[in-house]
Amino acid sequence: MTILITGGIGYIGSHICVELLNTCYDVVVLDNFSNSKPESLNRIQEITGKSLKFYNADVLDKERLEEIFKENKIETVIHFAGFKSVGESVEIPIDYYHNNITGTLILCEVMAKYNVKKMVFSSSAAVYGKNNKSPLTENLPLSATSPYGWTKLMIEQILKDVFISDREWSISLLRYFNPIGAHESGKIGENPNGIPNNLMPYITQVAVGKKEKLYVFGNDYDTHDGTGVRDYIHVVDLAKGHLKALERIMETTGINTYNLGTGIGYSVLDVVNSFERVTGKRIPYIIADRRPGDIAKCYANPTKALKELGWKAEKSLDDMCRDAWRWQANNPNGYEDRTTVFGKELKNIVLDEAAISKEE
Repeated sequence: MTILITGGIGYIGSHICVELLNTCYDVVVLDNFSNSKPESLNRIQEITGKSLKFYNADVLDKERLEEIFKENKIETVIHFAGFKSVGESVEIPIDYYHNNITGTLILCEVMAKYNVKKMVFSSSAAVYGKNNKSPLTENLPLSATSPYGWTKLMIEQILKDVFISDREWSISLLRYFNPIGAHESGKIGENPNGIPNNLMPYITQVAVGKKEKLYVFGNDYDTHDGTGVRDYIHVVDLAKGHLKALERIMETTGINTYNLGTGIGYSVLDVVNSFERVTGKRIPYIIADRRPGDIAKCYANPTKALKELGWKAEKSLDDMCRDAWRWQANNPNGYEDRTTVFGKELKNIVLDEAAISKEE
């Protein structure tokens, strides 16, 4: 089976590529490097010993997208491509709405034209807004607190309407909670551009000496230690959830929503303490003011994914911290800037060729 992954060499996408290749799927990746690095392609193939086909392209480019569907017998799409920073979305909302929503509309148009009606969509726990109490179930009222969250919620609605209009479609909406960790090899992991927006890469950058200290935003929440509680899930567990969702959509039609989380809420200081314990690295921190829009607790009820997909998170918080540190320790500056991908020369981190594949 050939699977197209849009935005497929970023943090989550690269781990899913590894799981798919190790399960003997044929993988075609589309990515424009806006949130990823070319070196990730090399690392994926180093880990798996297998090849994938890569296109340096954008889902907003309909003509290019059609070429990809013409050149490959694609049966299923995993859709990651999109801007993903909550804070940035507040600053440039038009860019977020255009990129995330228009890109999805174009993708759906091309999929329908080539009779590819199976999709796994990368959604987010951001669609639960701030008024629902944890643990969060898939049937709760939905809302958002940022343009990023609204794009995810709007795309969910678009895909529901696509199914209502044509019941041959089979779609899984996967609502992620807080992916952290890295592949156990230490070869691929989270590689944020600039100052990290998420907790774990900030912690690892403090541990490796790139940052002086961690800022903990608020210690007066109604939680066991006053710091915000979130559902942190190992990125490999998350990737395996996609394989289960793929199996499901290949066997059925319909549209279904699943939380991908552990069902356990960990505070910021829980994560810091676990990281210090498993790595022996001290993480200095200071308490700062709460961030606008942050809530005290957000964690999943993952029962539906267990019941319908046969999936549950297996890795512990210690595993997440240990693997995140292995990645950062092995790659203190993230992915090193190499000048080749699959032996092909790069110019300004843009592939000269439209599509590159490594022959077996």
